[in-house]
Amino acid sequence: MTLTSRLTLLASASIFALSSTAYAQSTADLYDLGSIQLDGEIDPSDPVPGYVATNAQTATKTGTPILETQQSVSVITGEQIEDQGATTLGDTLGYTAGLTAQPFGTDPRFDSPTIRGFNGSDAQYLNGLRIMRDFGAPSFEIYSLERVEVLKGPSSVMYGSGIPGGVINQVQKRAQFVDFGEAGVGIGDPKATEGFVDWNHNYTDNFAARFTAVARDSEEDVEELTNQRGYLGVATRWDITDATTLQFLGSYQKDSPITPAGVPYDLIGQVNDKDLRSFYAGDPTDDNSDRETLNLGLELSHDLNENWSIDVGYRHQNFDWTYTGFYVNNTVADGDTITRGASTQFEDSVTDNLDARVAGTVWTDTGKHDLLFGLDLRRYEVQNQTDFMSADDISYSNPDYNGANLGTPWYTGVNDLTLTQFGIYAQQETANGNWRSSNALRLDRAKQTGTSSQEDLAATRRHSFSYLFDNGVAPYASYTQSFDPTVGSDIDGNALKPTEGEQYELGVKWEPTTFNGFFSAAVYNLTQSNLSATVTEGGISGIRQIGEVTSKGLELEGSVDLDNGWNIRGQYTWNETEQTKGDNVGNEMPNAPAHNASLWANYGFGNGSALEGLRVGGGVRYIGTRFGDAGNAYEMEDVTLLDLQTSYDVTEDIALSLNVSNLTDVAYVANCGSFGCYYGDGRTVQARMSYKW
Repeated sequence: MTLTSRLTLLASASIFALSSTAYAQSTADLYDLGSIQLDGEIDPSDPVPGYVATNAQTATKTGTPILETQQSVSVITGEQIEDQGATTLGDTLGYTAGLTAQPFGTDPRFDSPTIRGFNGSDAQYLNGLRIMRDFGAPSFEIYSLERVEVLKGPSSVMYGSGIPGGVINQVQKRAQFVDFGEAGVGIGDPKATEGFVDWNHNYTDNFAARFTAVARDSEEDVEELTNQRGYLGVATRWDITDATTLQFLGSYQKDSPITPAGVPYDLIGQVNDKDLRSFYAGDPTDDNSDRETLNLGLELSHDLNENWSIDVGYRHQNFDWTYTGFYVNNTVADGDTITRGASTQFEDSVTDNLDARVAGTVWTDTGKHDLLFGLDLRRYEVQNQTDFMSADDISYSNPDYNGANLGTPWYTGVNDLTLTQFGIYAQQETANGNWRSSNALRLDRAKQTGTSSQEDLAATRRHSFSYLFDNGVAPYASYTQSFDPTVGSDIDGNALKPTEGEQYELGVKWEPTTFNGFFSAAVYNLTQSNLSATVTEGGISGIRQIGEVTSKGLELEGSVDLDNGWNIRGQYTWNETEQTKGDNVGNEMPNAPAHNASLWANYGFGNGSALEGLRVGGGVRYIGTRFGDAGNAYEMEDVTLLDLQTSYDVTEDIALSLNVSNLTDVAYVANCGSFGCYYGDGRTVQARMSYKW
């Protein structure tokens, strides 16, 4: 019996056992809104009923209300994730401004959303601490999350090295001081059989624990792209004293995602798109994938007095992955025979993240000043080996899946690296009447040793201010910076400098006083410099850091929870990118559509209605034309996708739900590049039955 089968059986048994002892509770009882502080703020890691979140942890690390945060922040709440039936990070981000959620289609290995035109595969965090990996952050189980926060724009002043596009912070479900639970099963098309359990118990007045488990067996439109996943999460909360709280956040995930092989560019437009979407150019006989991820985290909070506190976050990550996958070449001379290759990857890494902060409040003649002083440490050790090898050709019309006759590796790359980052930062948030301002400064040392060695020092800063009108409108302006180390030497033998990003942003936020909603509008101008470009001088080729790209745009976003049963979320994004120096001057950045828009609405029939207990919803997503590569050689057409959702409360405890994505089954190319083309998801259907208590 496979791991997934055993966990599915365990989940089903849990449903039976828990249903025999459960007692009825109202939906509102499932939410513990946390401890209300003297200043009236709510812990931003706590559950949010509906789609409207008014606090976020990511931008300032102090829980400053989003209205008073002078930078673009989007929060996807747990209820929105559930309503939209999301099972991947790409699913979760599909209705968020400033992002292209799945630029490569669905990849069961990891997610690579673009943020303001920049690849976000290395911009993903878990509980405020970066998920480290050389080739893009591994996917994390979405059912285990309470919310996802997206901070847009350069954010090195709070998080150290990173892309200028922003930060995607996944926040795990926490233990709550109230008893509740959920258990359920689901089936889907393409195949998505799952069982899930989320159980929280308040053991004593000061100790609670939460257990989350998922077992899922799934496949993509390409039925050979399978993934068996087992996930177990444990969260505890111990209020040691009235002033001290210790939380544990642990998870273990084991899965087996298969590498998409893509299809040759030469076949696009020559063969039926739906047939190409389901075609597999790899070989199941040689495919292999075995991945394990262990996360062990602690969060300590201690109030020194009524004005000052200490917060410490730590996470240890073990990551181990071995896989063999295929790729294709773009040329198909006879219209049928596809040349291809294979690669194997052996990867073992350990990451330790520590973020310690002292926060306090002082009052002066110029107003209230919230101060934050932080120390950020990160150590990442990785050993990996990558082999590329030849493989037999495969026929499109008559594929043979009896082994690809993999050859001896023609390229082998070995890395044995240790990356360390040490950063100190300070932040001041000032409130003077209706005026708000924020200033932050950070100093970093980033060092790499092993197969290649380099050390970089960087200073980054942020300056911003806003004004809060009594009607809930808050215009703001901000300036932020980022840096990202680059390893290697230029044509003169000088060590490469970190790439640098800076952004100017103007915006306005509105939190209505007469209904529950939140709206934002922002315009920005973002530049990344010190990019490497190939040059030839005196007959010698090398690189110089003369590259530069710009990204500017407009983002409109809003969420509404109305008393009459409506939940609505919508966004429009205009993003103009350009490579202004170095290679490909004048070209757009890859996977950065100029226009992106979406609208989701959900309606629940109220008490006393003939359809009481029924919720219906749906959405539309528009992704504009875009290029798949920096050379702009591959252009993808725009696409409009429709989604539907419905759920029904059979009883107070039992609910049925149905989600359909890409309702009309549009076959569209998500990305094309030198290693082939990849299709977006076709129509996916997921049905679930859950029991809540």
